Amino acid sequence: MKRCAMVNSSAEAPTIILAPDSFKGTLSSAEVSAGIKEVLDELMPHANVARIIMADGGEGTLSALASSMPLTIQSNIVMDPLGHPHTAKWGFMPERKIAVVEMAEASGLTLVNPSQKDPLQATSYGTGELIRAALDEGATTVLIGIGGSATNDGGMGVLSALGMRFLDSCGCELPPCGASLAHVSSIDYSELDARIKQTSFRVMCDVDNPLVGPRGATAVFGPQKGVTDSNFEILEQGMTSYAALLEKIFGEDVASMPGAGAAGGLGCALHTFLGAELVSGASCILDLANFDELLRESSFCITGEGHLDAQTAGGKAVAVVAERCAKFQVPCFVIAGGSDATPEDLRTMGLAALETCDGGGRGHDEALLYPRQTLLEAARRLIIRLLNGEFDVPLSV
Repeated sequence: MKRCAMVNSSAEAPTIILAPDSFKGTLSSAEVSAGIKEVLDELMPHANVARIIMADGGEGTLSALASSMPLTIQSNIVMDPLGHPHTAKWGFMPERKIAVVEMAEASGLTLVNPSQKDPLQATSYGTGELIRAALDEGATTVLIGIGGSATNDGGMGVLSALGMRFLDSCGCELPPCGASLAHVSSIDYSELDARIKQTSFRVMCDVDNPLVGPRGATAVFGPQKGVTDSNFEILEQGMTSYAALLEKIFGEDVASMPGAGAAGGLGCALHTFLGAELVSGASCILDLANFDELLRESSFCITGEGHLDAQTAGGKAVAVVAERCAKFQVPCFVIAGGSDATPEDLRTMGLAALETCDGGGRGHDEALLYPRQTLLEAARRLIIRLLNGEFDVPLSV
C-alpha cells in the first residue's frame, strides 16, 4: 500500500485539493489556499493542485459562488445593522434569474465597530433590501448566505424590508430589532411583496443550532454580537415569546428546528415566512465546484479555518469538507489559525492531522499580527510531516 511518505516522488504526481475557509478577520479563502499552494509548489513541485474557494454562508460566500457561477456583481445602498447607509454587493445571473445575497454584506458583524455592538437595536433590514433589489431585477431563485451576522432580531428586519409589519398588543408597528421580539403580538402580511410567492429561496447556513435554549441563537452566537449578562434574558425571553407566536401561526415547532438559530433567528424567519429551504452553505459550494469528482482522483485534501473548536463540527466548512473526504477515503488535513479542538474532536470530524498558525513557537497575538507568514510556516510543517511519512494513510493516485 502506498503511503504519504511517497508523495515527494515525481512519478506519483499526486493530486491535492485545497479547500480552506477564510481565516476570518485576517485572510480570505483565496489567500489561504494561495499560501498553502506556494508551499506545495516548493516542497512538492510535481503535484497537481486544485483550489476551491470556500465559504459556508458567511463572509466570502458571494466571492466563492462567483468563482463557480457566471455572476454579475451588483451594488445597492442599504441600511447597515445600526441603521446607517451602506453600499452592499450581491450577485445576479440574468439568464437563469438566480440571485446570490450574502447577509454579511449588508448586516454583517464586520460592519459594526466593536465598541458599538448592540444586539438589542441591530437589524437585518439591509439584507431584506438586497433581496428586494434581486426581485426588482427579476430573480426567481434567491440563494441567501446568512453567516456572520451582527443581528439577533429573529429575521424581523429582513421581513420588514419585504413589506411585513410586526405589531404590539395595541396594534402599533414595532421597529425590527432584537428589543422588539418580546412585544410582537401579531403580524400583518397585507403588504408583503407579492413576488415572493413566485420565488424560490435557498438559505446557505453553516450551523444547525435551534432558535432558543443553551444551543440557541442568543446563547451561542450572542456574545460575539454584544450579548451580555445584562441583556441576555431580554433577548432570550423575547426570542422564546416570538417562537411561541410563530408556532401558533404556522403550527410548527420552530424553536427547536435545526438551523433556526442561524443569523440571530433569520434561518427560522426565512423558512417559516418565505418557505425557504435551509441547506449547508459549504455543501452548496462544494457541489458547484464538483468536489466529489475531484476527490475520486485525489491523494489528499487540505482544509482550514481561523479557529477550530466545538462549533466546527456543527456544519462549518472544515467539517463538511472532511465528511466528503471520508466518503471517498481521501485523507483530510486541516490548518487553523488556532484551535481548542482535542484529538478526539479531530477523529470525530474525520481529520487526519492539524497544524496551527499559533503553533511552532508562535503565539496567538503573533499569528494575528503576521497571518500570512504564520500560515506559510504552518503549511510547511504539515507538508514536511507528510513527506516524512508521519501519517499512515494511503494515497489515491
